[in-house]
Amino acid sequence: MRSITRPLVFVSLVVSFCLMWMAHTDRDVVVAQTRKPIVMTRIYTGPDGLSHAEEVEMKLTGNATEMIKATGVEFSRRAPGGSNEWHTGPRRQFVITLSGQGEIEVAGGKKVAVGPGHINLIEDTTGKGHITRNLGSEDRIAITIPLADQTVEPARR
Repeated sequence: MRSITRPLVFVSLVVSFCLMWMAHTDRDVVVAQTRKPIVMTRIYTGPDGLSHAEEVEMKLTGNATEMIKATGVEFSRRAPGGSNEWHTGPRRQFVITLSGQGEIEVAGGKKVAVGPGHINLIEDTTGKGHITRNLGSEDRIAITIPLADQTVEPARR
């Protein structure tokens, strides 16, 4: 009896290990197929003349968006505690925070937190505008990318 018990325990351990490994591998495949979308915050002027914010998922073809034409790139350092009171965007542009923390306030007191990797599409070039604040104790480093196409789509509902 003892001679059969050890091989059965060994076989059951091997089978358990294989089943757990296969379940883990299947989970990794599911995770790879449901990758996190690339999301940006669109700041735009509504029909009320006020700035609003909406989260927009970027459309991907494979692993990338279509090429977006830009006119240049600017890197900036923004001091902690700094604020740019109500203002409109100077042009249609992406602003991507590389490091540090901030927030954008739009109509109704809605605040959008921005941190490393956060993508903003600034389209509120008319109206009351928005407030930009730099928060935390370190500089906020951002990259600004003015877009070649300055045509602004109407606000989506």
